[in-house]
Amino acid sequence: MALRVVQWATGGVGTAAIKGVLEHPDLELVGCWVHSADKNGRDVGELIGGDPIGVPATTSVEDILALDADAVVYAPLLPNPDEVAALLRSGKNVVTPVGWVYPSEKQAAPLRAAGLAGNATLHGTGIAPGGISEKFPILFSAMSTGVTFVRAEEFSDLRTYDAPDVVRHVMGFGETPDKALSGPMQKLLDGGFIQAVKMCVDAFGFAADSKIVARQEIAVATAPIDSPIGTIEPGQVAARKFHWEALVGDEVVVRVTVNWLMGEENLDPPWDFGPQGQRYEMQVLGNPDFSVAITGFQGEVGDQGPEPGVVATAAHCVNSIPAVCAAPPGVATYLDLPLFGAKAAPGLHRG
Repeated sequence: MALRVVQWATGGVGTAAIKGVLEHPDLELVGCWVHSADKNGRDVGELIGGDPIGVPATTSVEDILALDADAVVYAPLLPNPDEVAALLRSGKNVVTPVGWVYPSEKQAAPLRAAGLAGNATLHGTGIAPGGISEKFPILFSAMSTGVTFVRAEEFSDLRTYDAPDVVRHVMGFGETPDKALSGPMQKLLDGGFIQAVKMCVDAFGFAADSKIVARQEIAVATAPIDSPIGTIEPGQVAARKFHWEALVGDEVVVRVTVNWLMGEENLDPPWDFGPQGQRYEMQVLGNPDFSVAITGFQGEVGDQGPEPGVVATAAHCVNSIPAVCAAPPGVATYLDLPLFGAKAAPGLHRG
């Protein structure tokens, strides 16, 4: 029997998740919650640019809660713990890319209670945080011993990110340095990335200070730069770096870094991606030292279609559903789930 899945929200991740569920041999899409009234009642297949599939979208939370379903891929722009708790109490497992990758006991307690009440499980996942930042460094570290340092780092060209209001008003690009540094982006990123660092600290057993150090840097344009928000003028923010670090005494033992650049030209300081270009990179220092670079999750300027990293985020959610549905009720992190992967494409799957 296929697991019955509901998609919550149909933005970039939600749309990719719907396509992923439709491709997965062990999953069946049975419902979809949407925010806007103009999507209410429309066929989900048409909402994602395809043929009708016989599943109507709804704006009614009550209808979703009443639906007979095994799991919900919960992908709104911002998480609402009350919504997640209601879904769990209704007996639906929840997989989400917007939080709870490695929640503290205070963060987890009310949702664990909701999960126990509904015999359901919450799992936070994604790409970074939610994969590259903690799950995969831990996985690769099995080939080393005596680990002294772990690093996970993103190198992305933000000129492919077609969300101008978010890029300017949330991420702070095109602003003055002072306005960008005091803006909301650091706080918005802290929750997920601090959890990622803490998962690594606990998995490796580092005797690290409980406080994770967060810091940020900016680079400004030295000449006009074309971007999704229009021209970034000299002196305006054109690149940002965010770092999260766990320390044992004065020694950094885990570092997660995000590098967001509007290209590699006309920046002060003169940051670039290096010869490997856009990528996600992981490094473990131990016996032996090693590093891993992953390409393909970042789009190139001028590419058509969805951003690969958005599709990968959705895929990580979709592929985790069977494992999450089989897990004990409550809150499950990567440390609680077995190894899982993708399934073969339709037409190539033996089932």
